[in-house]
Amino acid sequence: MQQRKIQINAHGGADQLVLTSVPLVAPGPGQVRVQHRAVGVNFIDTYHRTGLYPLALPSGLGLEAAGVIDAVGEGVTEFSVGQRVAYCSGPIGAYAESNIVPATNLLPLPDSISEELAAASLLKGLTAAYLLLKTSQNQAGDTVLIHAAAGGVGQILCQWALTLNLRVIATVGRDEKMAVVQQLGCERVINYRTSPWVDWVRTCTNGQGVSVVYDGVGKDTFEDSLRCLMPRGLMVSYGNASGAVEGFSPLLLAKYGSLFLTRPTLADYVRDPAEFKALGSALFDVLQSGKVRPAISHRLPLAQADEAHRLLESGQTTGSVILTVEEK
Repeated sequence: MQQRKIQINAHGGADQLVLTSVPLVAPGPGQVRVQHRAVGVNFIDTYHRTGLYPLALPSGLGLEAAGVIDAVGEGVTEFSVGQRVAYCSGPIGAYAESNIVPATNLLPLPDSISEELAAASLLKGLTAAYLLLKTSQNQAGDTVLIHAAAGGVGQILCQWALTLNLRVIATVGRDEKMAVVQQLGCERVINYRTSPWVDWVRTCTNGQGVSVVYDGVGKDTFEDSLRCLMPRGLMVSYGNASGAVEGFSPLLLAKYGSLFLTRPTLADYVRDPAEFKALGSALFDVLQSGKVRPAISHRLPLAQADEAHRLLESGQTTGSVILTVEEK
């Protein structure tokens, strides 16, 4: 039997994504085969495609999907055929009708969470979970700055931060996105591309600065974000939407107030199975409570993965982009 899969044969633009047909593979020991219903599209996929995070070629793409188990390998006891599951830590190759996944990478889906919602929110939601609950030690009443607040991660971060009683200052890259973020409950929103946002953040905090900056933009906002922090504040640089941050001297952190800096990745927060399950449980709890409502900006068929990448990189999306897979 065959299945459809998106593959890249060279690093480059979105036109490198090619729809191919490959043999359907049976799962090995400790693995399951997930028949996808929806696939998450994330910025890390574009980093893999461009070669910022180079892959051995040819390669599939995608780390996140949700669907139904249709085959189980030897030794797998916690999952069964017909069970609804989701994953977001690979293996790379989620842009396909199915994928072979280690059972340890899977989370069972609650009945109230659809495959589309899971594909739109698992990687982004677990990212928000570790950023808010693990990377930084936030206290109720703290003020935080969230960049790209209208994006997939940004929307979840804003809503979740508000449930923790944090004061949120948010930025967006387009004026039309300001209303989107305000509807999430954030009163203080600014366009970082067109406004003097550093001075504005300082004004919003009575000159004190914020305790934490969550920055998924990268190069365009990095140093100005440092200027927004209070002394001994924490800069969390978790993404590179505008490009990778250029090299700098550690003295820059001293210049702006003995700052702390971290560049975390989700993989290091889900290596331990117990921690992975705990973060997944925390995410599913806030989703089911209705306190966090991820938005799906665009739904495209698997064959249009290249268009999904163009949309994501254009900055036109608000919320998540997913690929849909027809049931066989």
